[in-house]
Amino acid sequence: MLRYANLALLVLFPIAWFAPLMRAGLLPLFGLSEISVISGLQSLWGTDVILALLVTFFALFAPYMKTLGLALIHFGMMRRKTLPVLHILGKLAMADIFLIALYITLTKGIGVGKIETAWGLYMFTACIIASIVIGHLTEKSSKNSKSVSKNETITR
Repeated sequence: MLRYANLALLVLFPIAWFAPLMRAGLLPLFGLSEISVISGLQSLWGTDVILALLVTFFALFAPYMKTLGLALIHFGMMRRKTLPVLHILGKLAMADIFLIALYITLTKGIGVGKIETAWGLYMFTACIIASIVIGHLTEKSSKNSKSVSKNETITR
């Protein structure tokens, strides 16, 4: 079951990247433009390359590398010893959610523009949390299989 949930994330992450995270506008009288992870990155590349690199790593590479790593573990193509590294990647991906929440809070606090959260923010957050849970359950199942194999060795 963990395999299939993790494989679903390989499809859901790209959808979440293009889904609208929020709708933002300068004044309430004008229409709100939708901002996704990808559109946000596109605008960042034109203004602040360092921040664009950080957000690209946090939003795209960290969660996807973790998901690919877990898939390789689930299918026996990578050792379970890499799970601690994959957990770090999951935590880095959560940093992106924190940054988005911080931007929303700052913008709402200033009161100059208007921001509304959209369904993509919830989908992206759910994907990150699901990835963390799948990683935790993978590690837990790894520990259980080790204790079972030790018990089998003892009884022989």
